[in-house]
Amino acid sequence: MATVNTLLRAVAGTIGAGLAGIGYAALVERTHWTLRTATLPVLPEGAAPLRLLHVSDLHMLPGQRSKQRWVAELAALEPDLVVDTGDNLAHPGAVPGALRALGPLLERPGVFVFGSNDYWGPVPKNPRRYFSYDAKPARGPELPWRDLRAAFLEHGWQDATHARLQLEVAGRTVAVAGVDDPHIRRDRYDMVAGPATDPAVTLRLGLTHSPEPRVLDGFAADGYDLVLAGHTHGGQLRLPGYGAIVTNCGLDRSRARGASRWGTRTWLHVSAGLGTSPYAPVRFACPPEASLLTLVPRSAVASAGVGAAAVGAPAPAH
Repeated sequence: MATVNTLLRAVAGTIGAGLAGIGYAALVERTHWTLRTATLPVLPEGAAPLRLLHVSDLHMLPGQRSKQRWVAELAALEPDLVVDTGDNLAHPGAVPGALRALGPLLERPGVFVFGSNDYWGPVPKNPRRYFSYDAKPARGPELPWRDLRAAFLEHGWQDATHARLQLEVAGRTVAVAGVDDPHIRRDRYDMVAGPATDPAVTLRLGLTHSPEPRVLDGFAADGYDLVLAGHTHGGQLRLPGYGAIVTNCGLDRSRARGASRWGTRTWLHVSAGLGTSPYAPVRFACPPEASLLTLVPRSAVASAGVGAAAVGAPAPAH
């Protein structure tokens, strides 16, 4: 009898710990909005620093007021450039909420590309699919991405999808190129391919929603200084001492969030993003985030802090 009672207590303890973990992941960490900061040595010698705010994967629902308030407050950082790498929407009625969140940031110079969850809504999935690369993601209802794009353009943000752009940012010239979402094979890198070597340019910036290696290789071969991406959610569920379990793309787990080198010249920054699918509203050891990147000359590599620091506090659940 003692053995049975011990076994029952162990089972009960395991179930209780599991439920507590799920509750924390769904109710606490999912709304622990976090600002990450990093310094990246990607500019030419003598260039003054640039402050870049990277926002991704809002997965906005209409009632997510705490997320909307927190993102709107990021405008107080006064970044030189805002970059949005997609998956802003998660519901047909989410455009007003996304614009409430991003509205103050639309007053800053900005560029964007979209992801699959700007075009189509999420759908329920078997949880087991989380542990495998979903090469053919299911498509939900079409989302009003054209309305969101029109609002971005009206406020002066530029669409980098399959385009090569030049922006004047804080008195410097920034060259930007982007592709449509590689996760659903909408990318056409050939439309932006070619050396990014204009000596008048201070920063050569590549954008993609999903950090698929084939696209990263293209940007690196063409000489881009920095590539920004989202999509991975940082793994969304991370294990202490192990990191991300999956990336949901061809990228290796060690690069699921934050900065890393891609090739000999190019830096990659992957945002863990600010949202989740409404059908998987949990995060563990991977709080929702935006990133403030300070870009400095390459000669500062010895002192650059590429490991991100986190600044954040729990926000009320929406």
